[in-house]
Amino acid sequence: MADKDTCFVPIIYVRGYAMSRSEIDETTADPFCGFNLGSTIQRATPDPKRPPKKFVFESPVVRLSSDYGYGDVFSDGLDIIDPDWDGKVPLRSIIIHRYYESASSTLGKGKTPEIESFAKGLSDLILKVCERVCADPANATKPEDFRCYLVAHSMGGLVCRAFLQNPALGHAQARASVDKYFTYATPHNGIDLAGVNVPQWLGVNDINNFNRERIAEYLTLKTLYKKTKRVDWLPEKAFPSNRVFCMVGTNRGDYEAGAGISRTFAGQGSDGLVRIANASVWGIDDEGNASTPCATAYAYRSHSGPYGIVNCEEAYQNLVRFLFGDVRIDMWLDIKDVSVPEELQADDKAGKVDGLYLIEVHASPRGKRWFLTRRVAEEDSVACRTHVEIRKNPKHRSVYLSSLFLANQFRVDPNRKTLAYQLQIGIRVPDYEVERRFWMDRHYEGQYLFQDAVVIELKPPANPDGAWKVTYDWQSDNVGQAETEIDPVQLKNGDVEIRIPFATSDATPPISPGVTGCLRFRVQLWNV
Repeated sequence: MADKDTCFVPIIYVRGYAMSRSEIDETTADPFCGFNLGSTIQRATPDPKRPPKKFVFESPVVRLSSDYGYGDVFSDGLDIIDPDWDGKVPLRSIIIHRYYESASSTLGKGKTPEIESFAKGLSDLILKVCERVCADPANATKPEDFRCYLVAHSMGGLVCRAFLQNPALGHAQARASVDKYFTYATPHNGIDLAGVNVPQWLGVNDINNFNRERIAEYLTLKTLYKKTKRVDWLPEKAFPSNRVFCMVGTNRGDYEAGAGISRTFAGQGSDGLVRIANASVWGIDDEGNASTPCATAYAYRSHSGPYGIVNCEEAYQNLVRFLFGDVRIDMWLDIKDVSVPEELQADDKAGKVDGLYLIEVHASPRGKRWFLTRRVAEEDSVACRTHVEIRKNPKHRSVYLSSLFLANQFRVDPNRKTLAYQLQIGIRVPDYEVERRFWMDRHYEGQYLFQDAVVIELKPPANPDGAWKVTYDWQSDNVGQAETEIDPVQLKNGDVEIRIPFATSDATPPISPGVTGCLRFRVQLWNV
């Protein structure tokens, strides 16, 4: 279980990009740089005569305060970095990296520094927070034991990565103090508009910070960028990838920046500014091999605004479970085999058939009114594999879906001491192509090769040394539950894998088209 004495540490928020001078002045005038903004949306009711109900999300700052007792560190109107500041920094504190102040016309010189300067400022802020925390005997914390969390939106995530990945942009002690790193809608692989990466020469309003060559420069990824043409790599030696979470938005329609021009040029498969494919990051080892994707979840939210990803319940719930949760579950879909319609089998053997398999995922905890992750074909957030990839390259048969973090504190029924969630899986029938021509025979739009839901329930042991129990079953069968016991040592080390097989049909011979495989869950205790 999560150690309540150690997982509540200072949270440092790092805001996103501000384009114009007025936006910079507006954000510097806000004490919390926008993280105090909430949202109020509508939720339908069963009775058509009743108006929709309001669903209120108070904001990340307010919820952390009301749910966990976090507070700000302003003292007599002064910020923590002010030399005359005379306050206390409890471990449950929210600190804002107000890096745009030097660029504002009210608090600074009206000229925006380079992103490297923002990263150095973050390093200095962490050291200042460490100093203030350790100065208070009530915290019982030494500098070498000090830890904090980084939570960033949009470009703020790149500021954090510059600090973490580039040794020249910060102090080693500051980097060692970061325990976890969470991003909302960060363009980890840059920003593409109209299918083109923003150019490096476009220095107006510092938009070139999102150019991949520029990113490779301040993240020290030049060699890897030349090889892969991507910059969404996080070297394990810089920061462990299993301590990173990427929250990805999938709703471009509600992003109103630039009178809607941004969402038009960002295109489908984006949050209105950042493309879904660019919003997560991969860990990479010393040899330059991609190890595993960082924990990732998806929400039908836009980049910012009233329906933005920062001020929504889904992202907040992922945030607090990642920071304070008890169990981590990384979800994979392993494809064993796929079959095509009978009419295409001869062409398939000849290597003439291709198609795109769209894998949909919904994950929801028990008793809640939202999804922890949501990947849907119509929102362009699905996991994809081509028929040729599955046939010719075994490594493409394993598909990362998302990561979930569960917590005892969120149980709906306090007497039911289990952690449970439902996972809905759908694999769409591909648009088969034969020699690049669409095959129309027997095609019905929206059909599924496989569609079902599985409920997974984890029961903690009565004593710390006992075995955990995991029960699960496909909802379509529901004839009984499979049960597995998990060794607590293996669970703590992250060595536990649960495999749940699936197939289009149990018929013999198998139905064509079809798919067989298994869901694979890597389970480990979190915050231990």
